[in-house]
Amino acid sequence: MKKTLIAVLAIGILTACNPNGNPDVTQTSTEKTAIMAKEEKQKIEQLLSEYQQALNTSDAQLAQSLYTKDGIFMPTEAPSGIGSEGILKSYEYVFSQIQLNIAFFIEEIEVEGNMAYAVTSSKGTVKIHANGVEAPEANRELFVFEKVDGEWKIARYMFNKTEPKG
Repeated sequence: MKKTLIAVLAIGILTACNPNGNPDVTQTSTEKTAIMAKEEKQKIEQLLSEYQQALNTSDAQLAQSLYTKDGIFMPTEAPSGIGSEGILKSYEYVFSQIQLNIAFFIEEIEVEGNMAYAVTSSKGTVKIHANGVEAPEANRELFVFEKVDGEWKIARYMFNKTEPKG
């Protein structure tokens, strides 16, 4: 009788904790993996939002802070910025030449362990400081991310124009 009562109580507790009546109250490994992947993708989306802010405010230090210490920035028609100091100098040079006003459009983010990549496109305008001319700006981008101390950082970044220069 005692064993039957304990079994009935256990079933009652499980049912109360599971209002859908599904006897499997735990998430499957696949569901947990999908939830974790979604959370990691959201963190990367936030990083890309911060990067967009750095570009649109010409904030070289913010841009630099979003990279790994050994990151590489590969701008079109310019030398690569390698490592923290190289990345900072590269962005300082870029921002001394132009002012961007762009938005990123995320096409794909894939996460595998502590590495990830994103394919994006961007569209907006660029103002050239030398002559004050404002022109359309459109690029496609490839980001490689690395998770460092629990935080996503840009490990490699390269882009190229999707529209010819005017």
